[in-house]
Amino acid sequence: MSTLHEQGWLARFDDAEALLLAARELRGLGYTQMEAYTPYAVEGLAEALGPVRNRIPLLVLLGGLCGGFGTLFLEWYAAVVDYPIDVGGRPDASWPAFIPAALEMTILFAALFGIVGMFVANGLPRLNHPLFDVPRFDAASRDGLFLWLRADDPLFDAQRAYADLERLAPLAIDEVQP
Repeated sequence: MSTLHEQGWLARFDDAEALLLAARELRGLGYTQMEAYTPYAVEGLAEALGPVRNRIPLLVLLGGLCGGFGTLFLEWYAAVVDYPIDVGGRPDASWPAFIPAALEMTILFAALFGIVGMFVANGLPRLNHPLFDVPRFDAASRDGLFLWLRADDPLFDAQRAYADLERLAPLAIDEVQP
């Protein structure tokens, strides 16, 4: 079963300036779902592709809150409800004693939620991607500069997108299919 974010047009450019110009031009036309693949960093390319929506910080916050408050609740329940012990007349719910474990669990859960969120956001584990089936794409790790215009873009129409890419004079344009 294929999805639209695995389809589109892949254009290869001869230099970094042409790739950067193409990304800016397509962004100016209203395309928002683009990805670039280069063997080295191209200054300004990330800004030309546009902002990426990232939910990992929110996920880390939620993980930390779940871990911290969950541990505080577990300690409170164990000390007050399930098995209260009177030790020298001290209160059952001794919050200062609960803090170190809750802090550690906050850090642990935040880290675990962040790692799991990163794997999900990156689509991992995935051993094959439709881009790997494009014959020229193996040059992306050597000397190829590629711009992938994905089909899940709201403005994407196959013929119009191909024409927009062709106007930018790439070396080649290949179709990406799952």
